[in-house]
Amino acid sequence: MRTSQFIIFLSVVIIVYSLTNLYIFLKGYNSIQAFHNFKLAYLLGYLVLALIFFGGKVLEATHSSVLSDTLNVIGGFWLAFMLYGFLFLFLSDIVALLLLIPGFINSTNIIVYRKWAYISTLIISLVLIAGGFINSLIPHVKSYNINITKSAGQVNELRIACVSDIHLGSIIRKRSMRNLSAILLSLKPDMVLLLGDIVDGEIGPVLRGDLLKYFSYPDSREGLYAITGNHEFFGGPAKTLPYIEGKGIRLLKDEVITTVSGIQLIGRLDRDSRMFFGRERKPLGELVSETDPTKPIILLDHQPVNLAESEKYGIDLELSGHTHNGQLWPLNLIMKKTWELPYGYLKKGKTQYIVSSGFGLWGPRVRSGSRSEILLLNIRFGVSQDSSVN
Repeated sequence: MRTSQFIIFLSVVIIVYSLTNLYIFLKGYNSIQAFHNFKLAYLLGYLVLALIFFGGKVLEATHSSVLSDTLNVIGGFWLAFMLYGFLFLFLSDIVALLLLIPGFINSTNIIVYRKWAYISTLIISLVLIAGGFINSLIPHVKSYNINITKSAGQVNELRIACVSDIHLGSIIRKRSMRNLSAILLSLKPDMVLLLGDIVDGEIGPVLRGDLLKYFSYPDSREGLYAITGNHEFFGGPAKTLPYIEGKGIRLLKDEVITTVSGIQLIGRLDRDSRMFFGRERKPLGELVSETDPTKPIILLDHQPVNLAESEKYGIDLELSGHTHNGQLWPLNLIMKKTWELPYGYLKKGKTQYIVSSGFGLWGPRVRSGSRSEILLLNIRFGVSQDSSVN
């Protein structure tokens, strides 16, 4: 990313973050009398909470430690509260305006309305965050029965476990990796695929605890393969990619490989590699030219973009992640308007697409709009395309 682009991006983030915090701060100050009585304490307490997220990120980049992990966890929860605090307080302002017109709210009772609107916002936000936190701790297995018309020779069926968006770092750590490993081992897949964002960004928290050593995967017939996500490039790919490969994980970086059973895998570099790594990824057509179109082709591409391109080049199955299916409600609803396929299954022509909501999280350890998942694909070859979801 060019310096000018980064400065513009960072400026927009800081402005939005600051204005959102200012709005919530003022709403609290104008709604709760106790905050007037303890102005300095309220101001300092709010400033600490508002700055924790950025403080954690800066400390993580300069000196990863348990303290930076703790700040990132707290800062993540604060991000979730910012979303819900702004959403429900803004909604209460709209309701207040509507009630002012017929006179249900006036100068006498507006103070009471503001107080209970603020208290209600706190209660609803805490319930959503607590429920989302519990939900994030319980990953489930999402199964798809996929039919591909092309023959795979002697292989009639293939069982593939897919994991996207692990986001190893300050928040997703040893316990999560052990849980993931246990689930993968129980599935007994023929192949394991990691669909990008194995690490969260800065490699420091991962290296400090050597977190990938807690990742165990089945000794599967077809092997383990992975691709890069955008987060592999955030904290410096020069350290991140060798670390992942050093754990025996075969990263496909704009490569085509054929597994022992003849299945062709295309693993693309994440599209943000150009922005953060200075490396343009190969065109899909160039990668497809290295394949045999009469045999099954599975494409691994972290971000589900340009879906029509996969259909054009005869891809049989494309697997992606990245979106987290919004992660937080109501962002999952917005995702449906901004992505052609933000989550789940889609078929275009003879090409089938699956987008996972991912195993890990970014920012808050909260999933109020989606579930953490591992994909299990039961693929049959040489049959008609009547796929199903379990």
